[in-house]
Amino acid sequence: MSYHILVLDLDGTLTNSKKEISQPTLEALIDIQQKGKKVILASGRPTKGVIPLANQLRLGDYNNYILSFNGARITNCKDGSILYNKTLPPDVIHPLFQITRKFQGLDILAYTPENIISGIFPNIYTELESSINRMPIIRVDDFPSAIKEPANKFLITGTPDVIQLAKSEISEYFRSYLNIYCSDPFFLEIMPARIDKANSLLRLLNSIGFTADDMICCGDGYNDITMIETAGLGVAMANAQPLVREKADYITKSNDEDGVLHVINEFMR
Repeated sequence: MSYHILVLDLDGTLTNSKKEISQPTLEALIDIQQKGKKVILASGRPTKGVIPLANQLRLGDYNNYILSFNGARITNCKDGSILYNKTLPPDVIHPLFQITRKFQGLDILAYTPENIISGIFPNIYTELESSINRMPIIRVDDFPSAIKEPANKFLITGTPDVIQLAKSEISEYFRSYLNIYCSDPFFLEIMPARIDKANSLLRLLNSIGFTADDMICCGDGYNDITMIETAGLGVAMANAQPLVREKADYITKSNDEDGVLHVINEFMR
């Protein structure tokens, strides 16, 4: 099978434990783009957190794309144009905030183009999100009133046990009105209904004349499962969550062992 598109999650997949792309992987990704392959970055990160890696990979030079906010926004790296942008209904903000604040130690985050808004109080996982995206935290006293623009997603941060309790109550309250899932055990993603990486990738593929069979998707987290299941070849990293490895067609090396480079050498060269 010949694959034309390589879709990559970022944290735990493309980047190593230092949040860096290794030089051999970087060179290989530029090489396959020069030979006509498409490279797409698909991440739960906000757009600002994805762009530095897209620039490093020269995606704009080869007319490639990023999916940020778990696919709620699709951006053409060549000209910065937004091909798709799905936002949360404004009526979810107040009840979501009220439920979240009931659980000790949780924080709820939103994003501006430059900052992360902390709606309760920053915890270590809020700090982690800030570090990953290199975006400063702005704490606000009135979270619902601080959301001035339509939001692609909210993120709830906290210890995994408390996150699961909050997830259960929030899912019961909103049901199919929202898409609610963990990207990591300490990150609860609050997304518009029917938004995930797979749905947005299929929308993009249709617009550029490819199908899911043309695509390899690599990931390690729960929010990568849908795209791994949809791809012609779904790849889990060796460091992926156990459920992600179960869903994959192929398990590559870990993100600290150039697992993405291994996939390129096995399937795209």
